[in-house]
Amino acid sequence: MYEGILPLWKEKGMTSHDCVFKLRKILKMKRIGHTGTLDPSVEGVLPICLGQATKVSEYIMDQGKTYVATISVGTSTTTEDADGDIVENDLTLKSFSRERILEVLAELTGEITQIPPMYSAVKVNGKKLYEYAREGKEVERPSRKVMIHKIDLLDEKGIFSGQEVTFNIEIACGKGTYIRTLAVQIGELLGYPAHMSSLVRTASGSFTKAQCLTLAEVQEAVDENSLTETLLPIREAVSAWPTVEINEENKKSIMNGQVVQIHPFLIEHEKIVYVLLENPIAVYIKHPTKSGMMKPEKMFSSEKGE
Repeated sequence: MYEGILPLWKEKGMTSHDCVFKLRKILKMKRIGHTGTLDPSVEGVLPICLGQATKVSEYIMDQGKTYVATISVGTSTTTEDADGDIVENDLTLKSFSRERILEVLAELTGEITQIPPMYSAVKVNGKKLYEYAREGKEVERPSRKVMIHKIDLLDEKGIFSGQEVTFNIEIACGKGTYIRTLAVQIGELLGYPAHMSSLVRTASGSFTKAQCLTLAEVQEAVDENSLTETLLPIREAVSAWPTVEINEENKKSIMNGQVVQIHPFLIEHEKIVYVLLENPIAVYIKHPTKSGMMKPEKMFSSEKGE
């Protein structure tokens, strides 16, 4: 039985669910969860939670992501990426200065509004948008606010020109951002149809490409009994919040997940993590109804593999 977070490199052609299915076979365990979907055509960092770590998958999902994307200006598609059918194809000669592209990227940095693509898993009236799309139905989609922390233009050219203009960008963004939609928004500001022609997720929260194993490498590590060396502890997923070492005075109440008097750290922070010998035991939050009190949001077994 494995415990911890496995940084997986999801390869193209697979869904996140496919990865979990294959890992259940390789690791011979059921308690496995992924940390958010990556489209089959996208490769990149997909932290996988094993055992008790499945309890922190939502924390990892809430953390920021970093992507490298190729933007294609001149053609729009039904899915906003290279997999969809062409909707509009503008073959006129285009020319953009580096400064103009940088202006557009700056305009889309910070909090922006996006409308999720029709081919997405966002639910409207209890049904996923891609299900409507497959039936040929267009439904009204709720707009959402997302945070773009940074967009860097990776190409060094001074002028970008041609019938189809492509360039690479690196995006650091918050939860719920659609890079496909960002590509369309870039095109709109440049005055042309556009889509995202390729995407790689290079980081998810604190997990990076350098830490990742492919499925084949996971199998190899299992065969060599060395996988535990790659697994990262649960504390990696809760490192954004202050930690408090459990002492003799509070040990019983915290280990039992009781409602207790609020810790001063919760005045400034959303959560605090109680640890015993560096191992997380409980994540506490302000009590929603009892003033001056706090309650556990997550509890972890102090016994490994329990």
